[in-house]
Amino acid sequence: MARIAGVDLPRDKRIEVGLTYIYGIGPSSSQKILNVTKVDPDRRVKDLTEEEVTKLRTEIESSYKVEGALRAEVSRHIRRLLDIGCYRGMRHRRGLPVRGQRTRTNARTRKGPKKTSGMVKKKVRLGKKG
Repeated sequence: MARIAGVDLPRDKRIEVGLTYIYGIGPSSSQKILNVTKVDPDRRVKDLTEEEVTKLRTEIESSYKVEGALRAEVSRHIRRLLDIGCYRGMRHRRGLPVRGQRTRTNARTRKGPKKTSGMVKKKVRLGKKG
């Protein structure tokens, strides 16, 4: 099993798909990396030689910000928006969509499950009528 950027790549997948398991590398970045390193995209991860894995590892480490470094940068950017108190920061703080999407009906991913307020029944008195 190839381990690149602290991620174990799935052995049975094509290397083009396997690289996308690394946070920060999508399909297009994966293709660019394979073109630069001249590794066949149709090869399986288990069939890679140690030399090819080393080439991929050095290319990713030198040219891309991935995994922990990228996550830290994204959270740092969000923290900055919260600190300066801009509109986008307020939306992050309130857990609402940031990029102008509607919230009247949708936005369930950001808002979480519905919080419906149910009717509260009055206590029924037991006793004599009268």
